[in-house]
Amino acid sequence: MRWRSKKLPALLLGSALVASVLGLGTVATATDPGSPAPAGAHTGHTTAVSTQASGDDPDGDGYIPAVPQVTGVTPSTHTPPPRYHKEFQANCSVTHTAPDDPIVYPGQPGTSHDHTFMGNTSTDAHSTTSSLHGGDTKCLAPADGSAYWMPSLYDGDRKILPVGPQVIYYKAGVTDYTSVRPFPKGLRFVVGDPMQTADEFRRHRGFVEGWECGDSFFNVDIPASCPSRPDVQLNIRMQAPSCWDGKYLDTPDHKSHMAYPVVKPGTNDNMCPASHPVALPMIEFKMAFPVNGDMSRVRLASGRGYSFHYDFFNAWEERTLKALVDHCIVGGFQCDARGYDLYHPERGSVLNADYRLP
Repeated sequence: MRWRSKKLPALLLGSALVASVLGLGTVATATDPGSPAPAGAHTGHTTAVSTQASGDDPDGDGYIPAVPQVTGVTPSTHTPPPRYHKEFQANCSVTHTAPDDPIVYPGQPGTSHDHTFMGNTSTDAHSTTSSLHGGDTKCLAPADGSAYWMPSLYDGDRKILPVGPQVIYYKAGVTDYTSVRPFPKGLRFVVGDPMQTADEFRRHRGFVEGWECGDSFFNVDIPASCPSRPDVQLNIRMQAPSCWDGKYLDTPDHKSHMAYPVVKPGTNDNMCPASHPVALPMIEFKMAFPVNGDMSRVRLASGRGYSFHYDFFNAWEERTLKALVDHCIVGGFQCDARGYDLYHPERGSVLNADYRLP
C-alpha cells in the first residue's frame, strides 16, 4: 500500500478548522474519506485527524515517527511447532475516570466522552511517552506503566466500574509466534470506533464474543437483561491488530500504522501483511462489569453497546516487556502476570513474587 505524504493531514486539518469556523459541519475521517455518518449514529467522538500539537507530536500533524524505524523486515511465513497458547497477562485495575483521551484529543482535557482508565495512575489528556514511562501503575507488574482505557459504562446515571485486576492478554496474533517482538516504546493505537454501526462492530476483525452475560454470548449490543445472580457479570472481549508498519508510533487516524494479520495463501496460517511486516503482541481486552438483572438502562459513554472501543499507549519498561514476550509468547507458553505457566512449572517464572525482574 502507498503511504500518504505528511501534507495530507495538514490539508485535512486545515479543512476541519475552516469547517469549524464557518459552521460547515464535520470533515470525514481519514479512514472513511467522503462518507457521511451512518444513519442513526450516536453522539461521541470519532477517531479523526489530530487537531493539536502535543509533547510527542510537536507539529500536530498526527504522525509520530518511531526512532529508530524498523526496516528491512519481511512478514514471516515460517510455521513453528504447534503450541495452543502463546501469551501472558497484564492484570490491571481501574485507576480513575475522566472525559480525556491523550491519543485522540492530546492536550485537550474534557473534550472526550468519559473514559475508564486502567494501569498508569497519571493518565490524562496531557500524557506523553515520557510522563507515563516509569510512572505509578495499578497493574500487577510495576514495570507496566502503560495506559489502557475504554468508554465508561453507566446504568442510568450510575457509573459501573470493573472491580479488581482486569484481564488484558498479550498474545501471538500470527502463526509464527517465534517472530513476535515487543512493542516499541511510545506506540499507541485505538481499537474499534465509537461511531461504528452494529454491523461494523459485528464484522470487526477484533470481535471475539461481543457482549455476554450468563449463557448469552455474541451479542452485538448490551443484552436487555442478564440473570440476577451473584456470579453473573457483563463481559466483553475484543482483540487489537498486531502487525506494525515499523515506521510510526501513531498516525492521524490512530489506526493505519497497525493492521490485523492476513491468511497465508493456500494455508490456514496467519501472517502479517507486507505493508505491516512487524509482528507485535496482540492485545485482547477481557473486561467484566459488575451489573446484571434489568439491563435496559445500561449504556456506554460513547453510546450503544456496539460503540465499544479501547485505547492502548505502551509505556512498559523495555527489559521486562522483552523478557515476558520472549519467554511466554516466543516460547509458546500460557503465562500469568508473573510469566509463569501452571502447566509447565519446570520452566519457572519471569518475574519474582513482587512481579519484578529478579
